[in-house]
Amino acid sequence: MEKLRGIILFVLISCTCAGCGVYGFRGNNPPEGISRIYVQQFDDVSGFSDPNLPELLTQELKQRITSDNTFRIAEKSIADASLNCSVVSVIDDALVIVSGENVTRRKITVSVNADFTDLKKQKTIWKKTFTNYGEYQSSGNDFSERSNGLRIASGRITEDILIDLTSNW
Repeated sequence: MEKLRGIILFVLISCTCAGCGVYGFRGNNPPEGISRIYVQQFDDVSGFSDPNLPELLTQELKQRITSDNTFRIAEKSIADASLNCSVVSVIDDALVIVSGENVTRRKITVSVNADFTDLKKQKTIWKKTFTNYGEYQSSGNDFSERSNGLRIASGRITEDILIDLTSNW
């Protein structure tokens, strides 16, 4: 009986330790040899009239990449890969309309084309369009809170881009 307990204990410990290898929550690792990314300033070809949007997206993405710690931000001359993004559409719609056609909440949807390229191999890794939104309070034709909606949309889009940079290989 004592010998059987010892065998069971050995098997349980062995099974437990066998699962203790390297494990990541994001799926596969980034492509081999890519540790430094050049993030170009976002372009805005949407025709939307907020000159701060490209800078907001660029800085938000750089901050997320830096915080994630999978890649380092680098100048193009020493980077392994580059990420070029363009804002292609911004749509600001009424979301909640109350009596008298009074708009109390709006939804701003932003779409970004992104191109992730391996600079060493001169090969596109992926090209994708990311679309996400942010909501903000409004009263009538007052758009003073629009920047809050853009900040939310920017955060969501840059998180989506980071997830694709680090997990979908």
